Amino acid sequence: MTVKVIGAGLAGSEAAWQLAQRGLAVELYEMKPEKMTPAHHSPDFAELVCSNSLRGDRLENAVGLLKEELRRCGSLILSCAEATRVEAGGCLAVDRTGFSAMVTEKIRSHPNIRVVPGEVTQVPGGPVIIATGPLTSDALSDAIAGYFGQTEYLHFFDAAAPLVTAESVDMELAWWQSRYDRGNADYINCAMDKEQYEAFVRELAQAQEAEVHGFEDKNVFEGCMPVEVMARRGMDTLRYGPLKPVGLTDPKTGREPYAVVQLRQDNAAGSIFNLVGFQTHLKFGEQKRVFSMIPALQNAEFVRYGVMHRNTFLQSPRLLDRFYADRRNPLVAFAGQMTGVEGYVESTASGFLAAVAMAARLQGRDIPDFPRTTAIGALGRYISDESVVNFQPMNINFSIIDPLEKRIRKKAEKNLAIAQRSLAVIDEMVEQGI
Repeated sequence: MTVKVIGAGLAGSEAAWQLAQRGLAVELYEMKPEKMTPAHHSPDFAELVCSNSLRGDRLENAVGLLKEELRRCGSLILSCAEATRVEAGGCLAVDRTGFSAMVTEKIRSHPNIRVVPGEVTQVPGGPVIIATGPLTSDALSDAIAGYFGQTEYLHFFDAAAPLVTAESVDMELAWWQSRYDRGNADYINCAMDKEQYEAFVRELAQAQEAEVHGFEDKNVFEGCMPVEVMARRGMDTLRYGPLKPVGLTDPKTGREPYAVVQLRQDNAAGSIFNLVGFQTHLKFGEQKRVFSMIPALQNAEFVRYGVMHRNTFLQSPRLLDRFYADRRNPLVAFAGQMTGVEGYVESTASGFLAAVAMAARLQGRDIPDFPRTTAIGALGRYISDESVVNFQPMNINFSIIDPLEKRIRKKAEKNLAIAQRSLAVIDEMVEQGI
Protein backbone atom coordinates (compact mmCIF):
# COMPACT_ATOMS: atom_id res chain seq x y z
CA MET A 1 0.00 0.00 0.00
CA THR A 2 1.21 3.49 -0.86
CA VAL A 3 0.86 6.43 1.51
CA LYS A 4 0.54 9.89 0.01
CA VAL A 5 2.25 12.78 1.80
CA ILE A 6 1.25 16.22 0.57
CA GLY A 7 3.89 18.88 1.11
CA ALA A 8 7.67 18.56 1.54
CA GLY A 9 8.22 21.06 4.32
CA LEU A 10 9.60 20.06 7.71
CA ALA A 11 6.53 18.05 8.75
CA GLY A 12 5.99 16.43 5.35
CA SER A 13 9.64 15.50 4.90
CA GLU A 14 9.77 13.98 8.38
CA ALA A 15 6.51 12.10 7.80
CA ALA A 16 7.66 10.72 4.45
CA TRP A 17 10.96 9.58 5.96
CA GLN A 18 9.37 7.84 8.94
CA LEU A 19 6.86 6.01 6.75
CA ALA A 20 9.58 4.94 4.31
CA GLN A 21 11.87 3.78 7.11
CA ARG A 22 9.07 1.50 8.26
CA GLY A 23 8.93 -0.18 4.86
CA LEU A 24 5.95 1.64 3.38
CA ALA A 25 5.88 3.02 -0.15
CA VAL A 26 5.50 6.81 -0.12
CA GLU A 27 4.46 9.31 -2.77
CA LEU A 28 5.60 12.76 -1.67
CA TYR A 29 3.80 15.58 -3.49
CA GLU A 30 5.42 19.02 -3.62
CA MET A 31 4.25 22.01 -5.67
CA LYS A 32 7.61 23.83 -5.59
CA PRO A 33 9.25 24.91 -7.81
CA GLU A 34 6.32 24.87 -10.23
CA LYS A 35 4.37 27.06 -7.82
CA MET A 36 5.97 29.17 -5.09
CA THR A 37 4.48 31.17 -2.22
CA PRO A 38 5.59 34.71 -1.28
CA ALA A 39 7.64 33.32 1.62
CA HIS A 40 9.51 30.63 -0.33
CA HIS A 41 12.73 31.20 -2.26
CA SER A 42 14.27 27.73 -2.72
CA PRO A 43 13.11 24.67 -4.67
CA ASP A 44 14.52 22.41 -1.93
CA PHE A 45 12.49 20.57 0.70
CA ALA A 46 12.21 21.61 4.37
CA GLU A 47 12.90 25.26 3.53
CA LEU A 48 13.29 27.47 6.60
CA VAL A 49 11.31 30.57 5.66
CA CYS A 50 11.76 32.50 8.90
CA SER A 51 14.72 32.12 11.27
CA ASN A 52 17.53 29.62 10.76
CA SER A 53 17.35 28.68 14.44
CA LEU A 54 15.61 25.63 15.89
CA ARG A 55 15.82 27.45 19.24
CA GLY A 56 17.27 26.37 22.58
CA ASP A 57 19.18 23.12 22.95
CA ARG A 58 19.22 22.70 26.74
CA LEU A 59 17.04 20.08 28.41
CA GLU A 60 15.83 22.71 30.90
CA ASN A 61 14.10 24.25 27.86
CA ALA A 62 10.96 22.52 26.55
CA VAL A 63 12.01 22.78 22.90
CA GLY A 64 15.41 21.36 23.87
CA LEU A 65 13.62 18.35 25.33
CA LEU A 66 11.46 17.97 22.22
CA LYS A 67 14.57 17.99 20.02
CA GLU A 68 16.28 15.36 22.15
CA GLU A 69 13.20 13.12 22.02
CA LEU A 70 13.17 13.39 18.24
CA ARG A 71 16.91 12.70 18.00
CA ARG A 72 16.49 9.49 19.98
CA CYS A 73 13.55 8.50 17.79
CA GLY A 74 15.60 8.77 14.58
CA SER A 75 14.31 12.07 13.21
CA LEU A 76 15.50 12.99 9.71
CA ILE A 77 15.13 16.72 10.37
CA LEU A 78 17.17 16.64 13.57
CA SER A 79 19.95 14.55 12.02
CA CYS A 80 20.23 16.98 9.08
CA ALA A 81 20.12 19.95 11.46
CA GLU A 82 23.02 18.54 13.48
CA ALA A 83 25.01 17.89 10.31
CA THR A 84 24.59 21.48 9.08
CA ARG A 85 24.85 23.21 12.44
CA VAL A 86 26.32 26.70 12.74
CA GLU A 87 27.45 28.27 16.01
CA ALA A 88 24.68 30.02 17.95
CA GLY A 89 25.51 29.78 21.65
CA GLY A 90 22.95 27.59 23.39
CA CYS A 91 20.71 27.31 20.32
CA LEU A 92 20.61 24.84 17.44
CA ALA A 93 20.95 27.00 14.32
CA VAL A 94 21.70 25.71 10.83
CA ASP A 95 23.07 26.75 7.49
CA ARG A 96 19.62 27.04 5.96
CA THR A 97 20.73 26.29 2.39
CA GLY A 98 22.86 23.30 3.36
CA PHE A 99 20.16 21.98 5.68
CA SER A 100 17.41 22.02 3.04
CA ALA A 101 19.76 20.55 0.43
CA MET A 102 20.63 17.64 2.74
CA VAL A 103 16.97 16.89 3.55
CA THR A 104 16.16 16.99 -0.17
CA GLU A 105 19.01 14.63 -1.08
CA LYS A 106 18.07 12.09 1.59
CA ILE A 107 14.40 12.14 0.62
CA ARG A 108 15.06 11.84 -3.12
CA SER A 109 17.55 9.00 -2.65
CA HIS A 110 15.34 6.88 -0.38
CA PRO A 111 14.23 3.76 -2.30
CA ASN A 112 10.73 3.82 -0.76
CA ILE A 113 9.96 7.45 -1.62
CA ARG A 114 8.80 8.74 -4.99
CA VAL A 115 8.63 12.51 -5.33
CA VAL A 116 5.66 13.73 -7.38
CA PRO A 117 5.91 17.35 -8.57
CA GLY A 118 2.93 19.67 -8.89
CA GLU A 119 0.12 21.19 -6.87
CA VAL A 120 -2.53 19.03 -5.19
CA THR A 121 -5.93 20.72 -5.24
CA GLN A 122 -8.16 18.08 -3.64
CA VAL A 123 -8.04 16.04 -0.43
CA PRO A 124 -6.95 12.57 -1.62
CA GLY A 125 -8.45 9.39 -0.29
CA GLY A 126 -6.44 7.79 2.48
CA PRO A 127 -3.97 6.77 3.48
CA VAL A 128 -2.66 10.33 3.29
CA ILE A 129 -0.86 12.86 5.48
CA ILE A 130 -1.48 16.46 4.47
CA ALA A 131 1.39 18.69 5.56
CA THR A 132 1.10 21.67 3.24
CA GLY A 133 1.85 24.16 5.98
CA PRO A 134 0.46 27.53 6.92
CA LEU A 135 0.85 28.73 3.32
CA THR A 136 -1.39 26.06 1.82
CA SER A 137 -2.48 27.05 -1.70
CA ASP A 138 -5.93 28.60 -2.05
CA ALA A 139 -7.29 25.64 -4.01
CA LEU A 140 -6.22 23.01 -1.49
CA SER A 141 -7.16 25.25 1.43
CA ASP A 142 -10.69 25.50 0.04
CA ALA A 143 -10.75 21.72 -0.50
CA ILE A 144 -9.71 21.05 3.10
CA ALA A 145 -12.35 23.46 4.38
CA GLY A 146 -14.91 21.63 2.26
CA TYR A 147 -13.68 18.27 3.48
CA PHE A 148 -14.31 19.27 7.08
CA GLY A 149 -17.44 21.26 6.27
CA GLN A 150 -15.91 24.49 7.55
CA THR A 151 -16.55 27.84 5.96
CA GLU A 152 -13.17 29.22 6.99
CA TYR A 153 -9.96 28.44 8.82
CA LEU A 154 -8.57 30.28 11.75
CA HIS A 155 -5.52 32.30 10.78
CA PHE A 156 -2.75 34.54 12.07
CA PHE A 157 0.12 36.46 10.51
CA ASP A 158 3.77 35.43 10.60
CA ALA A 159 6.91 37.32 9.62
CA ALA A 160 10.53 36.68 8.63
CA ALA A 161 13.59 38.71 9.62
CA PRO A 162 16.03 40.40 7.20
CA LEU A 163 19.54 39.11 6.41
CA VAL A 164 22.74 41.18 6.12
CA THR A 165 26.28 40.40 4.96
CA ALA A 166 28.84 39.94 7.72
CA GLU A 167 31.41 42.13 6.00
CA SER A 168 29.02 45.10 5.97
CA VAL A 169 28.66 45.15 9.77
CA ASP A 170 30.84 47.84 11.41
CA MET A 171 32.84 45.78 13.92
CA GLU A 172 34.35 48.98 15.33
CA LEU A 173 30.89 49.49 16.84
CA ALA A 174 29.93 45.85 17.43
CA TRP A 175 31.44 42.87 19.26
CA TRP A 176 31.18 39.10 19.51
CA GLN A 177 29.51 37.61 22.60
CA SER A 178 26.81 35.15 23.61
CA ARG A 179 24.38 36.19 26.32
CA TYR A 180 25.79 35.41 29.79
CA ASP A 181 28.88 34.14 27.89
CA ARG A 182 27.22 30.76 27.40
CA GLY A 183 29.11 28.60 24.93
CA ASN A 184 31.21 30.37 22.33
CA ALA A 185 30.90 34.04 21.43
CA ASP A 186 28.56 33.31 18.52
CA TYR A 187 26.51 36.50 18.19
CA ILE A 188 27.45 39.89 16.81
CA ASN A 189 26.12 42.51 19.24
CA CYS A 190 25.15 45.97 18.04
CA ALA A 191 24.63 48.38 20.92
CA MET A 192 22.54 51.53 21.11
CA ASP A 193 22.60 54.20 23.81
CA LYS A 194 19.40 55.73 25.18
CA GLU A 195 19.22 58.54 22.62
CA GLN A 196 19.93 56.24 19.66
CA TYR A 197 17.44 53.66 20.90
CA GLU A 198 14.59 56.11 21.43
CA ALA A 199 15.13 57.71 18.01
CA PHE A 200 15.12 54.23 16.46
CA VAL A 201 11.88 53.23 18.20
CA ARG A 202 10.12 56.45 17.16
CA GLU A 203 11.04 55.94 13.51
CA LEU A 204 10.21 52.24 13.63
CA ALA A 205 6.76 52.87 15.12
CA GLN A 206 5.78 55.24 12.31
CA ALA A 207 7.56 53.58 9.37
CA GLN A 208 5.52 52.64 6.32
CA GLU A 209 4.28 49.07 6.16
CA ALA A 210 3.84 46.89 3.11
CA GLU A 211 0.24 45.95 2.41
CA VAL A 212 -0.71 42.51 3.66
CA HIS A 213 -4.27 41.53 2.83
CA GLY A 214 -6.39 41.41 5.97
CA PHE A 215 -3.53 42.34 8.30
CA GLU A 216 -4.35 43.63 11.77
CA ASP A 217 -1.99 43.86 14.76
CA LYS A 218 -4.37 41.76 16.88
CA ASN A 219 -3.99 38.83 14.46
CA VAL A 220 -0.21 38.63 14.81
CA PHE A 221 1.09 35.50 16.52
CA GLU A 222 2.89 36.62 19.70
CA GLY A 223 5.85 34.32 19.08
CA CYS A 224 6.70 36.02 15.78
CA MET A 225 5.71 39.64 16.50
CA PRO A 226 6.97 42.21 13.95
CA VAL A 227 9.35 44.71 15.53
CA GLU A 228 7.26 47.65 14.39
CA VAL A 229 4.22 46.23 16.19
CA MET A 230 6.31 45.89 19.37
CA ALA A 231 7.58 49.45 18.93
CA ARG A 232 3.99 50.73 18.89
CA ARG A 233 3.29 48.98 22.20
CA GLY A 234 5.60 51.26 24.15
CA MET A 235 9.06 52.80 24.20
CA ASP A 236 10.59 50.06 26.36
CA THR A 237 8.87 47.03 24.79
CA LEU A 238 11.82 46.19 22.53
CA ARG A 239 14.31 46.63 25.40
CA TYR A 240 12.47 43.89 27.27
CA GLY A 241 12.16 41.79 24.12
CA PRO A 242 14.59 41.16 21.25
CA LEU A 243 16.77 44.19 22.11
CA LYS A 244 17.26 43.29 25.77
CA PRO A 245 20.84 43.99 26.92
CA VAL A 246 20.80 41.59 29.88
CA GLY A 247 23.81 39.28 30.06
CA LEU A 248 25.88 41.35 27.61
CA THR A 249 28.83 43.67 28.23
CA ASP A 250 30.00 46.37 25.85
CA PRO A 251 33.82 45.99 25.74
CA LYS A 252 34.19 49.73 25.11
CA THR A 253 32.49 50.69 28.36
CA GLY A 254 32.69 47.54 30.44
CA ARG A 255 28.99 48.00 31.21
CA GLU A 256 25.66 46.60 30.09
CA PRO A 257 24.42 48.61 27.07
CA TYR A 258 21.09 50.41 27.01
CA ALA A 259 19.82 48.19 24.16
CA VAL A 260 21.39 45.55 21.90
CA VAL A 261 20.50 44.16 18.49
CA GLN A 262 21.96 40.67 18.06
CA LEU A 263 22.97 39.13 14.73
CA ARG A 264 23.10 35.34 14.35
CA GLN A 265 25.05 33.39 11.73
CA ASP A 266 22.73 32.22 8.95
CA ASN A 267 24.99 30.12 6.73
CA ALA A 268 27.93 27.76 7.21
CA ALA A 269 30.39 30.16 5.59
CA GLY A 270 29.58 32.80 8.20
CA SER A 271 29.06 35.39 5.46
CA ILE A 272 25.36 36.08 6.15
CA PHE A 273 23.70 36.99 9.46
CA ASN A 274 20.09 37.53 10.44
CA LEU A 275 18.74 40.21 12.76
CA VAL A 276 17.49 38.18 15.71
CA GLY A 277 13.84 38.89 16.51
CA PHE A 278 13.50 41.42 13.67
CA GLN A 279 10.50 39.91 11.90
CA THR A 280 8.84 42.73 10.00
CA HIS A 281 6.35 43.72 7.33
CA LEU A 282 7.77 47.18 6.62
CA LYS A 283 8.30 48.23 3.02
CA PHE A 284 11.76 47.24 1.83
CA GLY A 285 12.95 50.86 1.55
CA GLU A 286 11.75 51.56 5.07
CA GLN A 287 13.60 48.51 6.40
CA LYS A 288 16.82 49.82 4.88
CA ARG A 289 16.21 53.34 6.24
CA VAL A 290 15.18 52.44 9.79
CA PHE A 291 17.42 49.44 10.43
CA SER A 292 20.40 51.44 9.21
CA MET A 293 19.83 53.70 12.24
CA ILE A 294 21.43 50.93 14.31
CA PRO A 295 24.99 52.33 14.55
CA ALA A 296 26.84 49.12 13.63
CA LEU A 297 24.44 48.57 10.69
CA GLN A 298 24.65 52.07 9.22
CA ASN A 299 26.30 50.67 6.08
CA ALA A 300 24.73 47.20 6.20
CA GLU A 301 24.15 45.33 2.94
CA PHE A 302 20.74 43.62 3.06
CA VAL A 303 20.68 40.39 1.05
CA ARG A 304 17.05 39.68 1.99
CA TYR A 305 14.44 41.94 3.51
CA GLY A 306 11.85 40.78 6.00
CA VAL A 307 8.49 39.58 4.71
CA MET A 308 5.03 39.06 6.19
CA HIS A 309 2.55 36.35 5.29
CA ARG A 310 -0.73 34.93 6.45
CA ASN A 311 -0.59 31.58 8.25
CA THR A 312 -3.63 29.33 8.25
CA PHE A 313 -4.44 26.58 10.72
CA LEU A 314 -7.23 24.17 11.56
CA GLN A 315 -9.63 24.10 14.50
CA SER A 316 -7.72 20.96 15.46
CA PRO A 317 -9.36 20.20 18.85
CA ARG A 318 -12.68 19.76 17.04
CA LEU A 319 -11.24 17.82 14.12
CA LEU A 320 -8.12 15.82 14.95
CA ASP A 321 -7.11 13.11 17.41
CA ARG A 322 -3.86 13.04 19.39
CA PHE A 323 -2.10 11.38 16.46
CA TYR A 324 -3.06 14.29 14.15
CA ALA A 325 -5.60 12.13 12.30
CA ASP A 326 -9.15 13.00 11.29
CA ARG A 327 -11.41 11.78 14.11
CA ARG A 328 -13.85 10.43 11.48
CA ASN A 329 -11.26 8.75 9.26
CA PRO A 330 -7.84 8.03 10.81
CA LEU A 331 -6.33 7.24 7.40
CA VAL A 332 -6.53 10.97 6.62
CA ALA A 333 -4.05 12.81 8.82
CA PHE A 334 -2.56 16.29 8.97
CA ALA A 335 0.79 17.58 10.19
CA GLY A 336 2.79 20.75 10.64
CA GLN A 337 1.76 24.29 11.45
CA MET A 338 -1.63 23.86 9.82
CA THR A 339 -2.56 21.72 12.87
CA GLY A 340 -1.82 24.58 15.28
CA VAL A 341 1.65 23.60 16.43
CA GLU A 342 4.02 26.55 16.20
CA GLY A 343 7.70 26.29 15.35
CA TYR A 344 10.09 24.24 13.25
CA VAL A 345 10.69 21.54 15.86
CA GLU A 346 7.02 21.28 16.78
CA SER A 347 6.11 20.87 13.09
CA THR A 348 8.71 18.12 12.80
CA ALA A 349 7.28 16.37 15.86
CA SER A 350 3.77 16.43 14.40
CA GLY A 351 4.99 14.91 11.12
CA PHE A 352 6.88 12.27 13.06
CA LEU A 353 3.90 11.25 15.22
CA ALA A 354 1.38 11.35 12.36
CA ALA A 355 3.62 9.03 10.33
CA VAL A 356 4.40 6.63 13.17
CA ALA A 357 0.68 6.30 13.93
CA MET A 358 -0.25 5.90 10.25
CA ALA A 359 2.39 3.18 9.74
CA ALA A 360 1.17 1.27 12.78
CA ARG A 361 -2.44 1.42 11.59
CA LEU A 362 -1.55 0.19 8.11
CA GLN A 363 0.71 -2.59 9.37
CA GLY A 364 -1.77 -3.84 11.97
CA ARG A 365 0.39 -2.90 14.95
CA ASP A 366 -0.53 -1.07 18.14
CA ILE A 367 -0.04 2.67 17.80
CA PRO A 368 2.90 3.75 20.01
CA ASP A 369 1.37 5.64 22.91
CA PHE A 370 3.48 8.71 23.58
CA PRO A 371 2.19 9.78 27.01
CA ARG A 372 1.68 13.34 28.21
CA THR A 373 4.90 12.96 30.21
CA THR A 374 6.76 13.31 26.88
CA ALA A 375 6.94 16.48 24.83
CA ILE A 376 5.89 14.63 21.64
CA GLY A 377 2.82 13.22 23.37
CA ALA A 378 1.91 16.43 25.19
CA LEU A 379 1.94 18.40 21.94
CA GLY A 380 -0.38 15.89 20.25
CA ARG A 381 -2.75 16.04 23.20
CA TYR A 382 -2.77 19.84 23.19
CA ILE A 383 -3.91 20.14 19.58
CA SER A 384 -6.62 17.51 20.17
CA ASP A 385 -7.90 18.76 23.53
CA GLU A 386 -11.63 19.35 23.05
CA SER A 387 -11.81 21.38 26.25
CA VAL A 388 -9.71 24.18 24.69
CA VAL A 389 -12.16 27.01 23.99
CA ASN A 390 -9.95 29.59 22.25
CA PHE A 391 -7.52 27.43 20.28
CA GLN A 392 -4.35 29.25 19.22
CA PRO A 393 -1.04 28.03 17.75
CA MET A 394 1.44 27.22 20.47
CA ASN A 395 5.07 26.29 20.94
CA ILE A 396 5.97 23.35 23.13
CA ASN A 397 6.24 24.35 26.80
CA PHE A 398 6.46 22.56 30.13
CA SER A 399 2.98 23.68 31.17
CA ILE A 400 1.35 21.16 28.79
CA ILE A 401 3.57 18.28 29.95
CA ASP A 402 2.38 16.32 33.00
CA PRO A 403 3.90 17.79 36.19
CA LEU A 404 6.16 15.81 38.50
CA GLU A 405 4.64 13.95 41.42
CA LYS A 406 7.12 15.59 43.78
CA ARG A 407 7.58 19.33 44.13
CA ILE A 408 10.88 20.90 43.08
CA ARG A 409 11.13 24.62 43.82
CA LYS A 410 13.90 25.69 41.44
CA LYS A 411 12.54 26.00 37.91
CA ALA A 412 15.64 24.77 36.08
CA GLU A 413 15.94 21.72 38.34
CA LYS A 414 12.25 20.95 37.96
CA ASN A 415 12.40 21.22 34.18
CA LEU A 416 15.48 19.02 34.03
CA ALA A 417 13.73 16.38 36.16
CA ILE A 418 10.73 16.47 33.81
CA ALA A 419 13.10 16.07 30.85
CA GLN A 420 14.91 13.13 32.43
CA ARG A 421 11.58 11.41 33.18
CA SER A 422 10.49 11.95 29.57
CA LEU A 423 13.70 10.64 28.04
CA ALA A 424 13.50 7.49 30.16
CA VAL A 425 10.08 6.83 28.61
CA ILE A 426 11.38 7.58 25.10
CA ASP A 427 14.36 5.27 25.54
CA GLU A 428 12.08 2.44 26.61
CA MET A 429 9.79 3.02 23.63
CA VAL A 430 12.74 3.05 21.22
CA GLU A 431 14.09 -0.15 22.74
CA GLN A 432 10.70 -1.83 22.25
CA GLY A 433 10.53 -0.56 18.64
CA ILE A 434 8.41 2.48 17.88
